[in-house]
Parts: sequence; structure tokens; C-alpha cells
Amino acid sequence: MNHLILLFSLLFTPAFADKESQKTNQHFSSNNASHKRPKRDWIWNQMHIKEEIDTPLPHHVGKITSSVSNSHAKYIIEGEYANTIFQVEETSGDVYAFERLDREKKAEYELTALIIDRRNNQSLEPPSKFIIKVYDINDNVPVFVQKVFNGSVPEMSPVGTSVTKVTAVDADDPTVTGHATVTYQVIKGEEYFTVDDSGVISTTRADLDREHQSTYEIVVKAKDAPGSSGDSSTATVIITLTDINDNFPMFKHPSFHFKVPENISVGGEVGRVKVEDVDEPQHRNTKYSFVRGDYRDTFEIVANPFTNEGIIRPKKPLDFEKVSEYKFDIEATDPTVDLRHFKFGGSRSISTVTIEVTDVDEPPVFTKLPYEFKVRENDPEIRTLGSVWAHDPDAAKRKIRFIRRRANPNGDYIRVSDTGIIQLAKPLDREFSSSYNITVAAQEILEDGRVSDRESHAQVHVIVIDENDNAPELVYPEEPRVCENAAPGKVITRISATDKDEVSPRGFFKFSLATEDSNFSLVENYDNTANITVKYGQFNRELAKIHYLPVIISDNGDPELSSTNTLVISVCKCNEKGNFTFCEERAKQVGVSVQALVAIFICIFTIIVFFAVITLLILLRKRHKKDLSALGRNVAEIHEQLVTYDEEGGGEMDTTSYDVSVLNSVCKNGIKPEAVPSPYAQVQKPPGNITSGAGEMEMMIEVKKDEADNDRDLLPYDTLHIYGYEGAESIAESLSSLESGSSDSDIDYDFLNDWGPRFKMLAELYGSELNEDFVY
Repeated sequence: MNHLILLFSLLFTPAFADKESQKTNQHFSSNNASHKRPKRDWIWNQMHIKEEIDTPLPHHVGKITSSVSNSHAKYIIEGEYANTIFQVEETSGDVYAFERLDREKKAEYELTALIIDRRNNQSLEPPSKFIIKVYDINDNVPVFVQKVFNGSVPEMSPVGTSVTKVTAVDADDPTVTGHATVTYQVIKGEEYFTVDDSGVISTTRADLDREHQSTYEIVVKAKDAPGSSGDSSTATVIITLTDINDNFPMFKHPSFHFKVPENISVGGEVGRVKVEDVDEPQHRNTKYSFVRGDYRDTFEIVANPFTNEGIIRPKKPLDFEKVSEYKFDIEATDPTVDLRHFKFGGSRSISTVTIEVTDVDEPPVFTKLPYEFKVRENDPEIRTLGSVWAHDPDAAKRKIRFIRRRANPNGDYIRVSDTGIIQLAKPLDREFSSSYNITVAAQEILEDGRVSDRESHAQVHVIVIDENDNAPELVYPEEPRVCENAAPGKVITRISATDKDEVSPRGFFKFSLATEDSNFSLVENYDNTANITVKYGQFNRELAKIHYLPVIISDNGDPELSSTNTLVISVCKCNEKGNFTFCEERAKQVGVSVQALVAIFICIFTIIVFFAVITLLILLRKRHKKDLSALGRNVAEIHEQLVTYDEEGGGEMDTTSYDVSVLNSVCKNGIKPEAVPSPYAQVQKPPGNITSGAGEMEMMIEVKKDEADNDRDLLPYDTLHIYGYEGAESIAESLSSLESGSSDSDIDYDFLNDWGPRFKMLAELYGSELNEDFVY
């Protein structure tokens, strides 16, 4: 009841004040303009109503009123929720709520108030908006924004280290004290973690060890209205302990045993020792070290960064004959362990390693390396330079045989005996090569006399000491020339020299002229060069256009050697400025080296052999053709053979298609050949008075075909025979030249000689006597 009185006093106090203001305004208005209509106003304040009121509906919200004095006035409200949730009593202006309101759904409502004349529905005042606010009551439980939260914290963290933060939301009005205030409490796992009012979870112990327990699942409760026993909600928080490097590695076995052949390469893998580190891989930084044993200079242990294993490798070659077993102790440590959390009092991680070396058949080993010998060039007395030596490193101690493998330069200049003695095949020439290198192989001789396939190699270097055995030679300048009117002292050219021997450190080459009886002089430059100058001047081209100047060059060797070289100087015509205008062309000497001569000789020899082979092939081919021709003449009958070569032939003058020499010889000699029995059956021409039948030619062809098929003396290729039988009905009878010789015709063919050269061959064939017969 007291609340209602306060509410109405709040509603009507501003209304009364506003009414007094209206009266004052009306007073001034009446003085100024008494004819104007007085202004009217709505009289109310903001309306409020509690949410979730448990009294019977409807619930009174407030009252709207106006200063209009009209007995026919009617109040109405408009808006989204007018006449549904809210209704107004049209005469009194009281506003009622016909539903229970929930502030969490809608905190305030906006409506429009109107006052009209019920008689004509005319507005008595302009419409006015007002707001109904819903008062909050603490009717909502705090709700976590997610059911499960995740957090992490390093293991062994100090007390109070923040882990994560949880959040719960209360839908009640936060402006009302205690309605939306959320408090948190750990109800499961409170012995390890705690939570403050802001939702931050922190540790309560400093000995949380990941290796003991890596995850924790705790339950946090959220509630509002501190001190009240209202409802609450819970959420699960999963906390993971992250790893820190707080544990040393430990060997999995107290000892390790490995076997390795003695020929293992330096840096090869002997074996691996394994450790166990309970920390995560990123915190495993194992280092291995020797703690006992005298072989730390023989082996090393390197940690594998991926598996954390210790790889044992030899630092130098192993030798079974010297040491057959190695034994030492190693320790595994981690220098990156955080000593603040290290658990002191644990035992050191030490393991014993035994490496057994096995024997293998090793190749011989050379001693006293490297091998280098010096010899003076062209010394005929020196034949033996020294020797190489190798031994069998195995216990068998087999004998060693030596052999030369490679040589540079290639050739039989240096030899190696079976016992390793280095010998010279002939005196060496330094100008050919200043040094000689050979590769000597050492092989073991097995018990059965065979040579082992395992061998070792050594390089032997022979240095040839130079002897002064070559005289210096002139380096010819390019066509030295001089003007015929050159003045005395004019430099013609500069000459230099070269020597195949080593240049003496005692001085330079010495230059001099072989004769002073010339118009040239020589001036030393003392830098292995000299200048050729004009001595008197004024050369006479009529007497000599080319001068041959002998120059003597000597070295400073021991003994001193010299050579005479001819310098060819041309005398030329020059203009006033001293420029050459005309010089005779001199013949150039063309030299051919020995290698070029050998190459030319090989080419000539190859050409000669090639032509000889071609000539031999041609002769053999002719002989073969001759044998075939002789074979053809032994056959009693002579047949014309037509072989298809896709050509038409050369006409009457073509005598290459068949051999007519036999026919010619018969015609010219006039000798009738003896009758030789034919090797195959003869088919006589039928008498002329016999009438040929339809199958006469067919029978003739079949007979000839059988003869060709059964004759073994014919060549093994197909031929087309032309037979001289024209048939019984032909008036001219046979036109074949082969049968004309045995014809009974009395025709005289001598007139063919008068027909010219085109019928010469035919005249020779038919120009013989009538009683001559031809064998075909």
C-alpha cells in the first residue's frame, strides 16, 4: 500500500506542477491575446511493473489522464502490444497488463495514448507516446558460455599461476544489486586448483608433475546473489600440464656389446646406444660422454636429434692386430635440464660399452710414403732409383708382389720389379717431361701361389734434374725490314731467345754477331733481348736487297752452349717520312713436323691399299664373268635368252644381249662343226606340208618347257626362250636367224653387204656359203 501511494505521488506531482505552469501561461496569454484557445496537456509519468508477478491477472500498471474537462472524453491506447498485453479503462485511464511479463524477454514497451470524443471520435488532444518499463526480479540462474573449458599450465609451476578463465552470464538486470552478480567455486579438484570471482582458475600446489599426471578435470559452479541459496550451474574444465625439461635421460641397458670389422671406414657407424627420457621430444637434448676408458681418441658418440640415440663412430682406423677389443663407460646427460625443478638424489645414467673388432683380409700397407726420386737427365749410368716397400698387416704375413698400374706420361720409361725396385728403362729427357709419375700396386701372394685380388696403391714421383744440353735459339721477329736510306744507329728490330733447358739464375743470354763485316750492329739490352741497328747507313738495293745476318746466342749454363742463327733482313724503298713503300717478297720457309709427315704417310698408304682392294675386286669380277662365258660355250645348243631388265635394248648394234662370237666363228672359218649329241631332246620342225592343228603350238611350248625344267645344266634363274618356229601356216616359215643357217633356202645374202653399216652384222651372219650349218 505504501508503494502505491508513492507511485501515485510520483505520477501526479509533475502533473500538478505542469498544471500550475499552464495557468501561468494562460494568464499571460489572456493579457496578450484573450481570443486564443487555452492549451491542454497529458498528465502522467513513466510507468513501471515488476516481472513475473504471481498475483491474479490483470495487473495494474498505471494511469493516463489529461487536463481536458469533457464528460464525453474516452481514453484509448495504440501500439504493438496495445489491446493484447496492455489495455486501458476508457473512462478512468487506468492501464492494466493481462499477461505476466518477463524482463529477460522484453524490458520495456512503447505505447501511444489518445483521448477522443466518444460522440464523434474526434481527438481532444494530440496523441502522446509513453513507456512501460518492466522491473527485474532475480529469477535467472547464471549460465556458462560453454559446457567445457580447456586450459594449460607448465608443470611444477608456482602456486597461484593462472591456468585459464571461465565465464558465466546472468540474464537478470545488472543494474539491480545482486541480480546479475556471478560468483564461482571449484567443487571438484579444489585440492589442485582454485577460481576467483572473475572466473580465473589458478594453481594451489607447486608440485604438479606432468610425468605423474598430465591432465586434470575439474568442475566449477557459478551462482548469483552472494549469500543466498539460489540455483546455480556448473561447467567442466580440462587442464593439461605442459612439459618442461626436468628429467635426465636414462640408459635402457646397463651395458652394450657391438661387433665391427677392422676395415670399417672412419666415421662409419659401429652401433647405437639407447636412452629413455620421460620428457617430451622437444625437451630431449641428450649428450654422451666418456667417463672411463682410454679410447676416447678412437671413438666418438654423436646423438641422433630425431631418435635421441647415441651413435658410436670410429675417429681413426681400427686394427685387429693391434687392439681386438675396446671397453669403456659412457654417461648420458642433458645440459638443458631446468635445475630449479630437477629432482635431486637420482642415480647417474652410466653404461658400459664393449666393441669387439673382427679380423678381415686387408690389402698390403705401404710404408715410408710418399715415394719421390730425383735423377739427372740423360745419365746413362743410373738405372736403379730406389724401391717401394709394403707389408701384409694381417697375422698371415704373406709375401708381397709389386706391379706397375699406370704411368704419366704413358710409356715404358720407369719399370717396377716384383720386389718393388724402381728402375729406368732408358735415360730420361727433361725436355720431354720434367717429371714422371707411376702408380705401383702391391698384391699379396696366397699360400697356393695365386695372387690375391685385394691390392693397395702408392704413387711414385720421379723428378728429372735438368742438364744444360740444349743451346738457346733465336725467336725470329716478323720480317725485319730496313729503309735503304736509313741513318746510322737506326733500330731495325729487337730479337730475343728461348732455351728448352731451365733458365740459368746466374744471368741472361748473350748475343753477338758472327762477323763484323756488315752494315749492322748488335746492342745488348741485358734483359734477354738485343737490338739490331744500322751501323754505317745507306744500303744499296742494287747490290743486295736481302741481307742474311748470322747471330750467335749463348747461355750461361754449365757447360756453356751457343748456337748460330740467321736473321733475314730486307732492304726496302721508303718515302721521306721513313715509311716503307716497296719491299721484295721473300720465299717463306715452310716446315713440316714429324707428326704431320707421319699423318700424311698414313693417309697415302690408306689410299694405296684402298685402290689395290678395288682393283682386285674388279679382276675377280672379270674372271668370274669369263668362267660363266666359258660355261655357256660348252653347251651344244645356243639359245637366245630374253631376261627382263626393264629396258628395250640397243637395236641392231647391241651385241651384248647374247654372245654371237660362236656364230661368227662358224661363218668365217667355213668349218662345219661335228655333230654333238644334244644333252636334251631335239624337237624337229614339222614338215611344211603338214597342216597345223589347233594344239600344235601348245604342244611345242609344253615340250620346250619340260626340257627347260629337266635340264640341270641351265643357270638357276627364269628365262624366256624365243623359239624359231613360226607355225606350219606361215608362208615365210621361220624368221629366226638361228635357224636360217640350216634352212634349205637358196637365197644369196651377199647383197646385205651393199646395204651399209646398219646391216653389217646381218651380212656377216648370212654371208657364208650355203652348205655351212649352224648349231643351235
